[in-house]
Amino acid sequence: MSSILEYEPKLVWKHFDEIRKIPRCSKHEEKIREYLLEFAKKQGLKAKTDKAGNVLIEKPASPGMENKPIVVLQGHMDMVCEKNKEVKHDFSKDPIKLKIEGDKLKADGTTLGADDGIGVAIALAILEDKNLKHGPIEALFTVDEETGLTGAFALEPGFLKGRVMLNLDSEDFGVITVGCAGGGDTIITLPVKKHKVEGDMAFLVIRISGLKGGHSGVDIHEQRGNAIKLLSRILWKVKQKCSLLLLDVTGGDKHNAIPREATALVAVKKGDVEELKKTVESEGKDILEEIKPIDPGFKAEVKKADSKNEALDKKSTEDLINLLYALPHGVLAMSFDIPGLVETSTNLAKVRVEGEKASIAMSSR
Repeated sequence: MSSILEYEPKLVWKHFDEIRKIPRCSKHEEKIREYLLEFAKKQGLKAKTDKAGNVLIEKPASPGMENKPIVVLQGHMDMVCEKNKEVKHDFSKDPIKLKIEGDKLKADGTTLGADDGIGVAIALAILEDKNLKHGPIEALFTVDEETGLTGAFALEPGFLKGRVMLNLDSEDFGVITVGCAGGGDTIITLPVKKHKVEGDMAFLVIRISGLKGGHSGVDIHEQRGNAIKLLSRILWKVKQKCSLLLLDVTGGDKHNAIPREATALVAVKKGDVEELKKTVESEGKDILEEIKPIDPGFKAEVKKADSKNEALDKKSTEDLINLLYALPHGVLAMSFDIPGLVETSTNLAKVRVEGEKASIAMSSR
């Protein structure tokens, strides 16, 4: 197929094709909310919003089914907005570019937004379909799910009438889930000290790219590469052989996304440049050999950088590399009761050096 509009059921894909054109990063759901309210108006359905920005659309029961219990169909408006570094895409205005590979629908260099765009599309298709026979329906669309379930927590008593809810935010067709993982976010702050860079030093960028990334809940069991972990592994190897100072480390962005890219800006003695490059190349080959079955696009590159005046001192450099190298990522425990079910996992999600501290974000489930 060359277009998702050829997919079945057509109503679902019609709405998903419209939704993917609408900016809807977490905490910026204004446009998608307008779309939902306009949809309700065109369909002649009652709609309302609350203080948090959640939207509720009501569809009356089919004739003869008025006494059936109200069913709430719930999805969230926002999406995780992530893109590859080299991709030019403005999530505040640009539509998601689609590509079809075999029987899979993907985005071109960005997140697809099927979480939970497809859930919203399913609910809209049910609201629009005139041929379905059903009891009363309430379609609830919440805001800011991806960064902390803000809309769900802000629901006030009386906004909904229904007491039976189907959450349309899952991964497996034909599967009904009756429970949900708990989770928590952790921010680790490491104080760092900087000093003036002295001596005959070269400045280089070590960059990790080409990884699949993915959702820290859905994809964590696949052992996809984490750019921050792989970068820290390379840095740890380099510092065994070279006099290395860190200037900056950047990787990841969202707490629930497995980092696809990470970079380190480093300073080394000019006499150590070739050794650094050899180490990055050698370790990069080892890493690719290990993760090639799941992440064949992995790359580790070294490029020249502009000179800088300050770098982390030796102890801060050691502490930060060691911490990143030691922090866990991935599946920590599997369920004893349900085969194949991840029970405990953690995502090393983000690292930044800002002023006199390094901040590291972890997301655990």
